[in-house]
Amino acid sequence: MAGTTTPNESEIDINEQDMTDRVNNRTLRPNSPVFQEFMTQGWGQQEATATPLESSSYVPDRLKKLGERFPGERLVIPAGDYKTRNNDNDYAFRPDSAFAYYTGLGEDLEPGAILVLNPVKAESAEAKAGMTHQAQLFVHPRADQSTHDYYRSSQYGEYWVGPRAGLDELAIMTGIPTRDIAEFSDAITEDLGPDDSAVRLRVMRHTDQHITEQVESARKSNGIGGPDKNEAADNVLEEFASEARMIKDSYEINEMRKAIAATKDGFDKILTHLPSVVGQPRSERVLEGVFNANAREEGNDVGYGSIIASGSHAPVLHWMRNNGTVQEGDLLLIDAGVEVNSLYTADITRTFPVGGTFTDLQKLIYEAVLEAQQAGFEAAQPGATYSDIHHAVMEVLATRLHEWDILKVSVEESLSPQGQQHRRWHACGCAHHLGLDVHDCAEARYESYQGAAIAPGMIFTIEPGLYFKDNDLMVPPEFRGIGVRIEDDILMTENGPEWLSQQIPKTVDEVEAWMAQRANSAQ
Repeated sequence: MAGTTTPNESEIDINEQDMTDRVNNRTLRPNSPVFQEFMTQGWGQQEATATPLESSSYVPDRLKKLGERFPGERLVIPAGDYKTRNNDNDYAFRPDSAFAYYTGLGEDLEPGAILVLNPVKAESAEAKAGMTHQAQLFVHPRADQSTHDYYRSSQYGEYWVGPRAGLDELAIMTGIPTRDIAEFSDAITEDLGPDDSAVRLRVMRHTDQHITEQVESARKSNGIGGPDKNEAADNVLEEFASEARMIKDSYEINEMRKAIAATKDGFDKILTHLPSVVGQPRSERVLEGVFNANAREEGNDVGYGSIIASGSHAPVLHWMRNNGTVQEGDLLLIDAGVEVNSLYTADITRTFPVGGTFTDLQKLIYEAVLEAQQAGFEAAQPGATYSDIHHAVMEVLATRLHEWDILKVSVEESLSPQGQQHRRWHACGCAHHLGLDVHDCAEARYESYQGAAIAPGMIFTIEPGLYFKDNDLMVPPEFRGIGVRIEDDILMTENGPEWLSQQIPKTVDEVEAWMAQRANSAQ
């Protein structure tokens, strides 16, 4: 093509060298043989201590139920790996929730790890004892002072990241036998094949693309077909793992109580700071920082992006920019939750009058939302469905909107499937499962989630609201720019629903007293 030239070999070499130089712009690491030898000498031992995790007592039963659902199949559940934020900076690692559930591991201990359930042979002693699978945890060995990776690996080298759990430590912590991750590729191909007597392979395919590609390669080389054939099977594994988390065991319930208590502390600290930031630019973000700092002090992190929405931001369902100014007279909607070290998260919303006292209109709207939440709670009995909660909440909201002459059609018409006009002011859902994810069990089938009966052991939210946008010409001017949501976490028991977050005030009088008490504590 005219005007183009083909680079010669020397130019290619120069370009490749230039690229290498740019990669090393940030830091020039010494690589001389003398240095490498020097760095393996003169280090004292750094022990990575380990004790069994409390969750390790609950993991065997979870693994047993998983194995029984997929007899004769090898199951691959990755933790996931570091994800790039920008350039050479990674986001803080947080393992996939299915991996956390089936290993009991939380925090950021095992980036790149993989849980594998291997089917036992039919004639084996394990099978005769009733086992279907043996679990193995593939992890990176410790890169301690005895290895070159000690100082070379910025992700695993203990020179960089400090002593970390390796094979021995993670086996103690989880009770699951461990193997070097370098053995993973060969291990998953054992006995694979298309024959009925051969082992099939399933993977949680959306967690770690690299692991999914390894699994697909193993399938292809052993005649089990390509991704189109296997994706449906993998999805069944994801569905089962999601649905398994719907019924919480006693350990999980206790972790949820911890998360809610830490979240209450975060709200306390926000209210303590609130009077001092009113009118300050970006004061929403100041309050976000207060809550998020508490989450790091008392837990692993926030369970999701905190919503700190003042004034006209409050009707914005997912306002997470949090760059507004908190003004006197506003309502302040805060939707936030602490994720504890086990990765279980609370999900709480409270709406506060910035000045400490609700106006008559604010109180009117707030109490309508509170009434709707109570109706949803009373509808949430064992055997009820999420639809029952939804309908109870919506009936109250539609009735109040009609009484205020905002909803111009009858309540009955609006509640009908052909109507739904009231949903203009509540277009989102009002209940969801809660646990390791803020929207837990999201990969479950509809018939197991929305269409299923609520059973003892389930933890879920009830979160009605009314959202009047500041540009909504169908409401009176005084309503515009007001948003109210009240959200609590509920445990279903044999005797009915229990407010797990009942220690967090929410009636008008309780909220005003809470705000006064926290304001006084700051003086």
